[in-house]
Amino acid sequence: MRVLLVEDEERLAETIARGLRREGMAVDVVNDGQSALIKATVNKYDVIVLDRNLPVVHGDEVCRRLVAEQSASRILMLTAAGSIQDRVTGLDLGADDYLPKPFALRELVARIRALSRRAAPLVPPVLVAGDLTLDPARHIARRAGRDLGLTNKEFGVLQALLAAEGRVVSAEGLLEKVWDENADPFTNVVRVTIMTLRRKIGDPPLIKTVPGVGYKV
Repeated sequence: MRVLLVEDEERLAETIARGLRREGMAVDVVNDGQSALIKATVNKYDVIVLDRNLPVVHGDEVCRRLVAEQSASRILMLTAAGSIQDRVTGLDLGADDYLPKPFALRELVARIRALSRRAAPLVPPVLVAGDLTLDPARHIARRAGRDLGLTNKEFGVLQALLAAEGRVVSAEGLLEKVWDENADPFTNVVRVTIMTLRRKIGDPPLIKTVPGVGYKV
């Protein structure tokens, strides 16, 4: 899952981003509304966590423009203004959810995951390929009852491949979905992650390489 976090308080932004990354999310961070609009144009985000009181371009205007442009990203407004009228205003602008500060990180994570499920094409709650099962909500991957012990990135790659239901996913697509903008597009991190995934999944192999195209289950 890829998330754009828009928060002008830099220390708070980094704290939130660290917490989301620990939950396996790929997180890009910007500190003003104009940068948020640029990022949302360049990259595909499942969820945009958007503060309202932003410099350069106000968060309300960012939300308004994203909705007008029919962005596929779900918008969660995150702000210190927590009155009922503030929430109504945010939702009227087109935000999908609204969470006032202060908040518990666990609730933010739960809300982001719920919005991500709404943003993505409908897939089963538990993904299955033969004797392999992956439960995104519980972050559990097993084969024949054996816990695979996947890292967050390995889990994300496997989830993306299983969700594709046999379609080929390019290395670039996996890099965009599972890693954040700091990932080097020329890196071999996807290939290395696929290698470790294959080792952990074991035989018979489930992940197939389609030369020059990508990978599929």
